Amino acid sequence: MSYENIKLERDGAVSTITLNRPEKLNAFVGTMREEILAALCECESEEVRAVILTGSGSGFCSGADVRFLAEVRKNNDEAALDRVLTVARNVVQKIRSLPKPVIAAVNGAAAGGGVNLALACDVRIASERAAFGETFIRLGLHPDWGGTFFLPRLAGPAAACEMMMSGDVISAQDAFRLGLVNRVVPHDSLQEESRKMAERFARNSPAIIAMIKRAIYAGAVSSFETMLFHETSNQKEAFRLEDSAEGLNAFLEKREPRF
Repeated sequence: MSYENIKLERDGAVSTITLNRPEKLNAFVGTMREEILAALCECESEEVRAVILTGSGSGFCSGADVRFLAEVRKNNDEAALDRVLTVARNVVQKIRSLPKPVIAAVNGAAAGGGVNLALACDVRIASERAAFGETFIRLGLHPDWGGTFFLPRLAGPAAACEMMMSGDVISAQDAFRLGLVNRVVPHDSLQEESRKMAERFARNSPAIIAMIKRAIYAGAVSSFETMLFHETSNQKEAFRLEDSAEGLNAFLEKREPRF
């Protein structure tokens, strides 16, 4: 399908979703949230093995369009508010349920809903120019897009309290120190490094990656004993797949596996 506020491109097994309102630092507007959700649904195709989410221009995503929010507040339009909150919730749920890795290539400022969109992804690579801010409090608003779930689990409750209660914006290096991003790279290398990671994921068994992703996120809300059970169940399922035969034989034959 065609999109107005994003771009969806596929190159081999890797699809890239690019938020495309560079003049507004890719702030959410109109049907942009719905377009992100639709693009993620397109990425469910078997041909896609990894997804990169990034922004165009100098920003990743600055969150909601404040003029739109002010208009919703002025008109006391709870239906409009509920609509955008529901779609945002559906987007982050889709990222988490998508049975393939989603990499956030954070090319610039990520604020408000934009930073939580990045935190919803499985892996984050940040440009040295990136910045991260839970800026909701500055507008008298509460965090959404799953931020109160993602941030304390990545950075710990104390760091989450500081970021969300102050609204301060932190650098890419500080985000790395807190565990919010996997690595920080030179700005001009961001797309190349993100692509390399996506291709590494794409070379591996898509069925096993899907199981790993489900298990990791189940572990965030499950007991140790439950996760041991899940691991045993998943390992038995993996052994029944052709990918396990290929992986084991390739190792013994000293060649790269072909999943």
